[in-house]
Amino acid sequence: MVTAAATMVALSVKSHSKIHTLSSFRTLPRLTCSFSSSLNFNISFAPSKPKPKPETQGPTEPDDTPLLIPWIVRGEDGNLKLQSEPPPSLINALASAQTGTKKDKKQTKTSTNKAQNHEKVRAVAPPQHSKAARRFYNQTIKDSAGTRLSKVLAASGVASRRSCEELIFEGRVTVNGSVCNTPQTRVDPAKDVIYVNGNRLPKRQPRKVYLALNKPKGYICSSGENESKSVINLFDDYLRSWGKKHPGVPAPRLFTVGRLDVATTGLIIVTNDGDFAQKLSHPSSNLSKEYIATVDGLVHKRHLVTISEGTSIEGVHCVPDIVELLPRQPDVQRARLRIVVHEGRKHEVRELVKKAGLEIHSLKRVRIGGFRLPPDLGIGKHIELNPTNLNALGWKS
Repeated sequence: MVTAAATMVALSVKSHSKIHTLSSFRTLPRLTCSFSSSLNFNISFAPSKPKPKPETQGPTEPDDTPLLIPWIVRGEDGNLKLQSEPPPSLINALASAQTGTKKDKKQTKTSTNKAQNHEKVRAVAPPQHSKAARRFYNQTIKDSAGTRLSKVLAASGVASRRSCEELIFEGRVTVNGSVCNTPQTRVDPAKDVIYVNGNRLPKRQPRKVYLALNKPKGYICSSGENESKSVINLFDDYLRSWGKKHPGVPAPRLFTVGRLDVATTGLIIVTNDGDFAQKLSHPSSNLSKEYIATVDGLVHKRHLVTISEGTSIEGVHCVPDIVELLPRQPDVQRARLRIVVHEGRKHEVRELVKKAGLEIHSLKRVRIGGFRLPPDLGIGKHIELNPTNLNALGWKS
């Protein structure tokens, strides 16, 4: 009987301790237990605490107590610790975070490498501008800086650019009342007063002219005034009628783009635009030129093979692009070869045919780039090139 009483007491004490342990998490009525030697238990529960009534007299004032968010971080010693402020690494990560979906490490690393390579390319490559931006720069900034004095004089028809530089060096050119000895001086004919040998340079500059000529045999590609049989002399009528078509504008000074020897006929470009001439003549333009060579004697396969192998001209090995034997024509007794080159070396086609053991009877150029000599254009006649023709030559006006 005593053992049973002791067991009941232990159980009630244990239950009482559990109730006190749970009271820290939730509100429960207090349990009390009393016993006597007759094992009669009197168990009673304490009354529950009354719930606080909500205040309805006025709006509640906000609590000014700052909200503390605990942060569990690992210190430098490797142990976890509790602190009230977020770790600095999290703050830096939030500050430098970018919007977007999460990517795996490989994809992130690849995109980072691409971004770095892209930045390197952007640092090296020149900036790309729109056509409108380039036009604005050319019209408002580039043109406002002026043009070189020697180029202005040559464009006005005074002389060739080299001769104009000699005039400047000799002190025969004045700009705004002062002698100018520097050909690189930037001037604007519309604003600056320029005199050459006592004659004032017109304010208006001649427009750019682009002409295609069917050069006859016996004329040289020179703009010298003392040359009686220059291809420029074939434009005398064109220059004489210039004043009637363009009153108040000086006549352009024409010159050839490249050269054809005195015995070669066919297509040659004539202009007064130095930039255009330099673009077409420079090897970087890579413009092909097609010739029709009329040769004496019979042409065999070995001749074509020898020509296609090329030859050395001025220390450079020149190889033609195309070598073709054309069908015979009823009115032409000699054989004709179609030869396309792109080097443009002096007498290149003649040297190629000569190496094969053939002799050229006549040579005619019929095409430059994408522009072909019109078949109805008579010898010694010319036409003015339109924008389509200039695009065929690789030039955008």
